[in-house]
Amino acid sequence: MRIRIIQAGCVGNARCAAVSEELFPLDDDGYIAIEGFDVEKGMELLAKRGARACPERIIVVEEDDGTISWPPNAKA
Repeated sequence: MRIRIIQAGCVGNARCAAVSEELFPLDDDGYIAIEGFDVEKGMELLAKRGARACPERIIVVEEDDGTISWPPNAKA
């Protein structure tokens, strides 16, 4: 699984970091600091929760088969 982040859409709600600061680190201004990452085994549920916590829906969950499981209607 891979997480992609559309940084330009981040408005600093920090809900992703509230779920996991390790997976979703913030910069000094409170915005998401990374563009994406490969999810380690055992961290999939936490990564999905962090993505779903984002009210802007800028965190994309890409499954191993290339499909997008979050957000709904996202393009690969």
